[in-house]
Amino acid sequence: VQLVESGGGLVQAGGSLRLSCAASGLTFADHAIGWFRPAPGTEREGVLCISNSDGSTLYGDAAKGRFTISSDSATNTVSLQMNSLKPEDTAVYYCAATLIGSSCGGAFSSWGQGIQVTVSS
Repeated sequence: VQLVESGGGLVQAGGSLRLSCAASGLTFADHAIGWFRPAPGTEREGVLCISNSDGSTLYGDAAKGRFTISSDSATNTVSLQMNSLKPEDTAVYYCAATLIGSSCGGAFSSWGQGIQVTVSS
């Protein structure tokens, strides 16, 4: 399984970025793909996740009201649209795929290399 993130960069507070995660080596519809970032006091926090089988989503607190996620089975790509970005959103963002099953509640076993998002104030 290979996951490759793209679309990160530097943006001013209030701006938007769209991250993409291109997945290969797996049956896309059989997995969920989520976005994660490091968080204080924990190894990482879940930002948003989508099930590629039924499109159901799971939101982390940081994403509610600002971020959305979408899945494209034609290109095996999951995209994270981030709006109203804040300096505290600055982080390396990782996408990950579930080991077994397409539920966002499953264990994530395959990880991308991460991509930097920097939000300036």
